[in-house]
Amino acid sequence: MLAIIQAAGWPIWPLIACSILGLALVIERFVALKTAKIAPAKLLDEAIAVSRQGLPTADVINQLEANSALGEVLASGMRALSSNPRCSEEELRNSMEGAGRRVTAKLERYLPAIATIASAAPLLGLLGTVIGMIEIFGSQGGGSGAGGGVGNPQQLAHGISIALYNTAFGLIIAIPALIFWRYFRARVDDYLLSLELAADKMARHLLAMRNGGY
Repeated sequence: MLAIIQAAGWPIWPLIACSILGLALVIERFVALKTAKIAPAKLLDEAIAVSRQGLPTADVINQLEANSALGEVLASGMRALSSNPRCSEEELRNSMEGAGRRVTAKLERYLPAIATIASAAPLLGLLGTVIGMIEIFGSQGGGSGAGGGVGNPQQLAHGISIALYNTAFGLIIAIPALIFWRYFRARVDDYLLSLELAADKMARHLLAMRNGGY
C-alpha cells in the first residue's frame, strides 16, 4: 500500500483524506439513522394511549421527547396543548411542524458533506491525472535526443503512475460515496414521510381529546 501511495505522488493525499472523512461520515450516519433512534414502531400508539384520558405529566412528555426523533415531534404537540389548552389547530400543527423542521435538520446532517466528497473525488483524481500528464510531457521534452528517444524513462513511468493511480483512487472513493449518499437520502425521505403521517395522526388525536371526542 505504501508503494502505491509513493507511486501515486502527492496528489493522492487529498484523496486519502476524503476517503477517511467519507468513511467516518458513512459510519456515523448508519448509527444515527437507526430506526430505534428515529421512529420506533410502537411509539405513536403508546403516546396516543398515554394521552387518551388527558395530557400526561411534564416528566412523561420530557421522556417522550428524549426517546427519538418521532418522540420529539409528538412531545411538541403535547407541550403546545399543555401550555395553552385553548390553542387552535393551526397553532398546534405549527408547533409540531417546527419540531419536524428541527428533526429534519438532524436527519440530513452530514449528507451534503458525503455528496461533496462524491463530487470532489473524481475532480481530485483528474487533478492527479493532469499532474501525471505534466510529468509525462516533462520527461519527453527534457532529454529527447536527435533520434526522438525518451529523455527520462524514470520520470515518464512516474508520470504514468501518478495519472493512473489518482484516476482510479478518485473513482474508488466517488462511487461508494455516491451510492451511500443516495441510500441515506432515500432513508431520510422515508423517515420524514413517516414522521409527517404520525404528526398528523397525533394532532387529530390531541384535538379530539381536547374537544372531548373520546
